[in-house]
Amino acid sequence: MVPGLLEPVAPRTAALLRRAVLDHATSEPRRSFPARLHVGTPGGSQRVLALEQEDVDHSLRTDVVAAMLSRAPAGAEPVVWLTRPGELDLQDVDAQWLAAALAACVEVGRPLTMVVVNRHGWRDPRSGTARGWRRLRRR
Repeated sequence: MVPGLLEPVAPRTAALLRRAVLDHATSEPRRSFPARLHVGTPGGSQRVLALEQEDVDHSLRTDVVAAMLSRAPAGAEPVVWLTRPGELDLQDVDAQWLAAALAACVEVGRPLTMVVVNRHGWRDPRSGTARGWRRLRRR
């Protein structure tokens, strides 16, 4: 099993994850909002699911991630990211969707890049690798 993102993070991956943070920070003005699962390419083609129900079991979460991954363009290595309010410390919702994403990726033989995103940064829930910004601006 791949342990997640490790330092040094590849420049292309770092740029994509920065874009995920920037898009989230500029598109979600509310302080309190439901977590959202994104699968695809930050700043590009992606599928988004609002996670308003908390009583979804592991099998259903895995099926959801697998369905979202199956709609990724051929040859693409989609990123899975969870946007949510709060700090980037590991929370139950992070662990639940990480387990589902791992299971879905194992089923289809894909590598998994998954991070948790808030308005100020991202964090890989497996390795703890993270980036943060005080003021994030478009380049």
